[in-house]
Amino acid sequence: MASPPSSLPRLLGDRLSPRRAHRGLTSLGELFSIGLEGLRRTWDVRRWFWEFIEQFAFLARVTTLPVIMVALPLGATVALQVGDLAGQLGAQSATGGAVIVGLVREVAPIASALIIAGAGGSAMTSDMGARNIRDELAAMEVMGINPIHRLVTPRMWAASIVATMLASLVIMSGAVGGFVFNVLLQGVTPGAYFDGALGLLRVSDLFVTLFKAWMFGMIAALVACHKGMNCEKSPVGVGRAVNQATVVAFMLVFAFNYIISTIYFLAYPPEG
Repeated sequence: MASPPSSLPRLLGDRLSPRRAHRGLTSLGELFSIGLEGLRRTWDVRRWFWEFIEQFAFLARVTTLPVIMVALPLGATVALQVGDLAGQLGAQSATGGAVIVGLVREVAPIASALIIAGAGGSAMTSDMGARNIRDELAAMEVMGINPIHRLVTPRMWAASIVATMLASLVIMSGAVGGFVFNVLLQGVTPGAYFDGALGLLRVSDLFVTLFKAWMFGMIAALVACHKGMNCEKSPVGVGRAVNQATVVAFMLVFAFNYIISTIYFLAYPPEG
């Protein structure tokens, strides 16, 4: 008796079908069009200022403590691992430089963006999805109010500014965590801990880090608003939109981080 054909090729064919690819490209185009439309009326601050203040306070409240709780053990873990390896090579005094440089160049903007996307972005998606279910977005359009200018623009700017501030908090918290473990547990002097970082860091590193944090926060808010505004009009659709917004925001953050870091290191190669 012949065995039934496997469904795996059919499932793979469905997932890789041209229709799915077309939907993905269409969704990406809608995402960037909403972003450009949101930035187009940025100058009209008085129309979205109070919404911006509300979103800024909300994001700062729900992300500050998680960022500190993530950055402190992260800096300590990196300090312990790098310190052990540097001790085997006889360069334990370089641990502080490696920890702080890693925090400034890569960890801080990514960590702040992931916290924004996970803690704040999910709430944004739920809020926009609930407005979509209740037809509030359509009602705003009927009244001649552009929902992108009134709702998306303030959320984009609030998330970008909070992400920039969180990046600085990640650097400080991670540096403190690394300092405690590296100095107290591994016997490195405080002067040697900070001296290595000051010798490796450049002012341009800080500017690029803040720019990446600003951009990643805006991307996280944009993805959250886009998924919420285009979700299925049901509670299940809102839940799926929250999940999709988090995953897509993470993917875009890592992709743009790779592109920006590559361009930066090509333009300003590390000094030998």
